[in-house]
Amino acid sequence: MGEVVPFMVMVAMEGCTIGLTIFAKTAITNGMSPFVFVVYTNALASLLLLPFTFIFRCRDRTERPFFTFPLLLRFFFLGLTGITIGQNLAFLGLSYSSPILVCAMGLLLPAFSFILSLMLRRTKLDWRSSSFQAKIIGTLISIMGALMVELYKGPVILKTSVSSSYFLQSKQQLLIFSSALEHWALGGILLAATSLSVSVWNVIQFETVKQYPEVMMEVVSFYSLLGSVQCAIVSLLVEKNLSAWKLKLNMELLLIVLTAVLGGLVRTGVHIWCMQIKGPFYVPMFKPFRILFATIFGISFFTNSIHYGSVIGAIIIGIGNYGVMWGQITEDEVPEDNDAETVDSLKKKIPLLQEETQV
Repeated sequence: MGEVVPFMVMVAMEGCTIGLTIFAKTAITNGMSPFVFVVYTNALASLLLLPFTFIFRCRDRTERPFFTFPLLLRFFFLGLTGITIGQNLAFLGLSYSSPILVCAMGLLLPAFSFILSLMLRRTKLDWRSSSFQAKIIGTLISIMGALMVELYKGPVILKTSVSSSYFLQSKQQLLIFSSALEHWALGGILLAATSLSVSVWNVIQFETVKQYPEVMMEVVSFYSLLGSVQCAIVSLLVEKNLSAWKLKLNMELLLIVLTAVLGGLVRTGVHIWCMQIKGPFYVPMFKPFRILFATIFGISFFTNSIHYGSVIGAIIIGIGNYGVMWGQITEDEVPEDNDAETVDSLKKKIPLLQEETQV
């Protein structure tokens, strides 16, 4: 049960993530502003997280300051990279593309993280190391897969008649999977930029967990709150239509609540639990499952929406993703006994996408 339960829970969470992504795609295509959606979702998630923060604060008997300027500065940049830039670009990219492209570009995260670690000199150039070679090869494979997704569409996997296709593309459609192909490249660029922003967020988060492992609940709550404020400012500047801020009792309100609760609270709790019992690399290993779910949903319910090039390119990126992760897992550097706090902080690392309330 110790092996089966975490596996089943993580697979179910990835399926729910794709379901939320399809609902978000539908709502945005039908007129919901992606900027307003990010504001409301993170604001609600912050309101739900704050009570837990004060509960943990009251249970903590240590005499430590609640806020310090360096910690507040980390809150600001975590909110900026993980929410304001990352999530706004993610949902804007989704509006121009489809969930399958979101899955594909999201798998670039390990490759971007490795490139950043080289630029910041956190990873040594050791060409004789098998782990370093795996990271290099995995990064190159991921980039080639991303280029294939962007440049090669190929035929659709499942075609329908003209009349059926017209019905599926009508405004009466309940669920929408893909946008017009002329915006595909722009959507891919925005989603790749999302992965880059989340990679920077991961670097800041890692150092924050390393320096402040005892206040991670506070970090999550307050950087989410600051990110919501930043997103509100950006949305007010970008979204001039005040009617876009009106909430109605329809699918949009339900989507906001589900994304905040399921995508923000439940998924975060599941990720923390799985990392604590299975290690820090367990959760990222399941991200390629999103490609499987997106392909199954696309073929089953959305004809004329998935092309062979998208699926093949996403699979190639997934192979590169596992290559980089394998190199990270088998890295020659073994933590010393006096580095136990660093290992413990890795296990407490909280992968919120943006990701994936990221998509």
